[in-house]
Amino acid sequence: MNEKQRKEQSQIKQSNPADIKSDQDNLNRLKDKTSDDFIKYFEATYEPPNLRKAQKRGKQDVKYHDNFEIDEQFKGLGTGRKYLIRTYGCQMNEHDTEVMSGILEEMGYEATTNQKEADIILLNTCAIRENAENKVFGEIGHLKPLKVENPDLIIGVCGCMSQEESVVNRILEKHHQVDLIFGTHNIHRLPQLVENAHLSKERVVEVWSKEGDVIENLPKRRQGNIKAWVNIMYGCDKFCTYCIVPYTRGKERSRRPEDIIQEVRHLAAQGYKEVTLLGQNVNAYGKDFDDIEFGLGDLMDEIRKIDIPRVRFTTSHPRDFDDRLIEVLAKGGNLMPYIHLPVQSGNSNVLKLMGRKYTREQYLELVGKIKEAIPNASFTTDIIVGFPNETEEQFEDTLSLYDEVGFEGAYTFIFSPRDGTPAAKFNDKISMDEKKERLQRLNKKVNTLSAEAMKKYEGETVKVLVEGESKNNPDVLAGYTEHSKLVNFTGPRTAIGQIVEVKITEAKTWTLDGVMVEESVEVS
Repeated sequence: MNEKQRKEQSQIKQSNPADIKSDQDNLNRLKDKTSDDFIKYFEATYEPPNLRKAQKRGKQDVKYHDNFEIDEQFKGLGTGRKYLIRTYGCQMNEHDTEVMSGILEEMGYEATTNQKEADIILLNTCAIRENAENKVFGEIGHLKPLKVENPDLIIGVCGCMSQEESVVNRILEKHHQVDLIFGTHNIHRLPQLVENAHLSKERVVEVWSKEGDVIENLPKRRQGNIKAWVNIMYGCDKFCTYCIVPYTRGKERSRRPEDIIQEVRHLAAQGYKEVTLLGQNVNAYGKDFDDIEFGLGDLMDEIRKIDIPRVRFTTSHPRDFDDRLIEVLAKGGNLMPYIHLPVQSGNSNVLKLMGRKYTREQYLELVGKIKEAIPNASFTTDIIVGFPNETEEQFEDTLSLYDEVGFEGAYTFIFSPRDGTPAAKFNDKISMDEKKERLQRLNKKVNTLSAEAMKKYEGETVKVLVEGESKNNPDVLAGYTEHSKLVNFTGPRTAIGQIVEVKITEAKTWTLDGVMVEESVEVS
C-alpha cells in the first residue's frame, strides 16, 4: 500500500454494529483494495450525526439490558497502560466519566493525571454553549505535540460534542491527531472501540443517531466515597428552541425503579452519605413507562426510606414539577430542602420563544406551592441573558422575578446560538455589548441576594457534610449544608466523611466560615 492509500484509509471507519457486522472483518477485507474502493465503502457506511434525524427519532428501538459485562478478550487490553479523561460540562458528563473510567479499569488500564504518561486520553465534551466547545478544540490543539512524540497515543473525543455533525466534520478535516470519536449513546462499546483504535491504527468513528439503550450494571469508578451520582434517566423531550441537549442526548428513557433503588441501597451499604439523582430533565422520570405509573415523587418516596443521610436531585424542569413530588419532598427526612429550578427568563413572551411552555405567572405559582409545602426550601436557578431580540423591559421582568422568588444563587449565561437549534436562526438585533451589560446587572443582583441569604446563617449552627480539605487552605476543612452552602471551618481531619455541626462565624457572598462544635457527632 502506498502512502496516499494509507492516508486515505486512515480517514474514518464507522463501526455502528447495526450496519457493519464486524469491524475487523471489514478492515481485513479492505487491505487489498484500492483507495477508491475504500472511499466508496466509507461513503456507503459512514453516517455523521444528524440533528434533523435526531429530532424525529422515536423510542421504539430502545432496549433494556439487565447485566452489562466486559468480554474476556478485552480485559487484558489495558495491562501496563494508563488513561486520562478530561471532563467538561454538567454532572451527567461527570457521571459518564465515572462509567468510562470503570470500563477502562476493568480492561486493565490505570488512571493517571499526567498526560505525558497516558496511553489513551479522552475528552468528554459539552455542547451546551459555544465557549465549552472552544475549550475542547483548544485542548485538542494542545494535545497534538503529544501525538507527535508518541504516535501510539490514542486521543479520543466523546460526549455531547461528538453528537454534532458540524463538530465531527471539523475534527475529521482539521484535527488528524484525534484517533477516536464516539457519542453519548454507546459508551458501553468503549472496549470494542479502544481495541479497534489499537489494532487497526486508523481513525475510528462511532456515533449513533438512534436512541441509546438503557444498560444496567455498568462499572463505575466513583470520585470519592462520600457523595455519589445516580443516573435515573437519559435524554430530554422538551426541545427548547435554544437547547442542543435533546439532539445530543436523545429522548427521555427512564431506568427501572427497582434498579435505581438497588443502586442506592448498595451505596448506602458502602457508607456513602449523599446521593444525587441525575437526569437532563430529572422530574420527567417515569413518564415514558408504558406498564406502570411511577414518577420522580414515587421514586423519592421509596429512596427516602433507605438509610442514607442525604438525597438530592437535579436538574428539574418547571413543567414536570408536579404535586406528588412536592408532597414527597415535604416529608423531609433525608430529602434535602434545596431546589434548583431553571427559569431561563422572567418574561412570558421570551419564555414562549424559548419553547419553555410555561408563563411567568405559572412559574411563580409553582414556587409558591413549593414554599407553602416546604417553608425552609431554598431556590437556585439558570438564566439566559440576551435571548434574540429580548427588550430592556423583558430583561427587567427577569430582574423583578429574581427578587420575587428570592433566589439564593444562579447560573447566568449570555445566549449562545447552537447550530441546528431553532433559536440559532432567529434574527437578533441586540448587540453583544448590551448583552454583556445586562449580564453584569443581573450578576450584581445575584451576588447581592446570595450575600443576604448567607448573612442569616451568622451565629447559627448548621449540619455540614465534610468532603475534605479546603481548596485554598489545607488546614481548613470544607463541606456543604443541607441547603448546599459551602462551609469552610476548623476541625479535626477525623470529621472528613461525616456530618457534623458547625457554628457559623462569618458569612461571605458565596461561602460561610465557621468552627466545628465540640463533641459534634454524625447526624444520621
